[in-house]
Amino acid sequence: MSPDNPLALRLTFLARVVAKESQHLQLTDSGIFSVSMTPERLAGLANDPALAEKLDAFVARFGRLQDTLGDKMIPALLQALAEQPGAAIDNFDKAEKFGWIESVDRWLEMRRLRNQMVHEYIEDLAVLASALRGGHEFVPSLAFTAQQCVAKVEKVLMHDGL
Repeated sequence: MSPDNPLALRLTFLARVVAKESQHLQLTDSGIFSVSMTPERLAGLANDPALAEKLDAFVARFGRLQDTLGDKMIPALLQALAEQPGAAIDNFDKAEKFGWIESVDRWLEMRRLRNQMVHEYIEDLAVLASALRGGHEFVPSLAFTAQQCVAKVEKVLMHDGL
């Protein structure tokens, strides 16, 4: 694939973005979850603006990395491999078969948790604490997918997809 090919340029850009997003998510994750995430801890957010900002960053970075991988990187990689990108679930199925994601079910669970973290942020602290802990447990999975996709981009660009 020629380096000035629009798809090659897009993949190169996405690889840089995904690597940075993964690094930032992991950094935020390690700073927040050194102490147990409980509803009681979350109840004190009004008195701990630094933690509130870190939690907002975690939720945003978790969602952004998942979106970048699922909505942009995986379809672009499929296209580079002459696979027809389709509905998200079909793309995830192909990504699982290629070894880029651990499992479609885990990916869908990550998406459900992301939605909980965003939409139930203020309403129910027990649900939020549980979703945040679940998100924390999925960070290695997201980092794995980011690493796999970036490595595949490098291989595709260096070896014309072979």
